[in-house]
Amino acid sequence: MTGMPIEDEDLPEPGGADAPGRALLPEKEPGAFRTISEVAEDLDLPQHVLRFWETRFTQVRPLKRGGNRRYYRPDDVDLLRGIRRLLYGQGYTIRGAQRVLRERGMRFVQAVGRGEQVAPAFVESDHEPEPETAPPPLGRADRASLNAVLDELRACRRQIAQVRMSGSVSDGSRK
Repeated sequence: MTGMPIEDEDLPEPGGADAPGRALLPEKEPGAFRTISEVAEDLDLPQHVLRFWETRFTQVRPLKRGGNRRYYRPDDVDLLRGIRRLLYGQGYTIRGAQRVLRERGMRFVQAVGRGEQVAPAFVESDHEPEPETAPPPLGRADRASLNAVLDELRACRRQIAQVRMSGSVSDGSRK
C-alpha cells in the first residue's frame, strides 16, 4: 500500500442511486414524468420491451405527446417495476402477471414494484383444469350400507345427547 489518499470517485454517494430503495432515475421531482429511455434504463430493459408490455398490460398507459413520444407517470413506473419483478424476479409468465393484476389490482402490483408486497407463488398451467366429473351413482347395496352407517351414527348422537342431559358424567371421567 502506498501512502496515497483513497479516491472518493469509486464510492457511492450517500442517498444516491446505490442507496437502498432509491431508483436509478435521474434526479427529478418525484412527480415528474419520465421518458421511455429513462424508464428503460432504470428497469434495465430495452425500450421495445416496455412498448410490448403496453400491448399486454392494458393498465400501462403512458402519456403520448407529439411524435408518439411516451412519458411515464410515477405510478406507471411503479407498475412497470412491479410487472418486471413478477416476470423476472418471481418467474411469472405474462398470463400469470395479468392474472395477478386482475385478481389483486394495480395498486398491489405497484406495491410489489416498490418492494412493499410480495406476489403469491402459484403454479401456472398452460391449459384450463379439466372439470371434475361426478362420481358414478351408487348401487342399491352401497346405498343400503351407507344408510345403515348413518342410522348408527344418529343413534350414537342420541345416546351422547342423553348422557349430557342426564349429567351422569359430571367431572369428565367415566364411572
